[in-house]
Amino acid sequence: MAMITVDGVDVKTPSSFTWGLQDISASESGRTDDTIMHKNRVGQKRTISLQWNGLTWQETAEILQAFNPEYIDVKYPDMMSGEYETRKFYVGDRTAPVKIWFVGKRIMESLSFDIIEV
Repeated sequence: MAMITVDGVDVKTPSSFTWGLQDISASESGRTDDTIMHKNRVGQKRTISLQWNGLTWQETAEILQAFNPEYIDVKYPDMMSGEYETRKFYVGDRTAPVKIWFVGKRIMESLSFDIIEV
């Protein structure tokens, strides 16, 4: 079983997978004059930071294409539930620094981006 599936397609296992959980607070939340924080949590959303190291140009293109749609359904190991879950995400900014680039050898140093639950 692949670690991550995007829209039903297995994706190469990342070198780094960092799971995160963000609290979403109501718009009237904040600290009052008595210095007490009124968080007023209205929801929670997952954020996953992904990074692949030492990919070929082709592998980089395949991963970027898989994560390119505006919204994607991602099946991934959820750290809170302890199960594989499928949730809808969008993708943050993507970067892919080049490590080696000459005839016959094109390797990326890394490819990284965050996916954020819708």
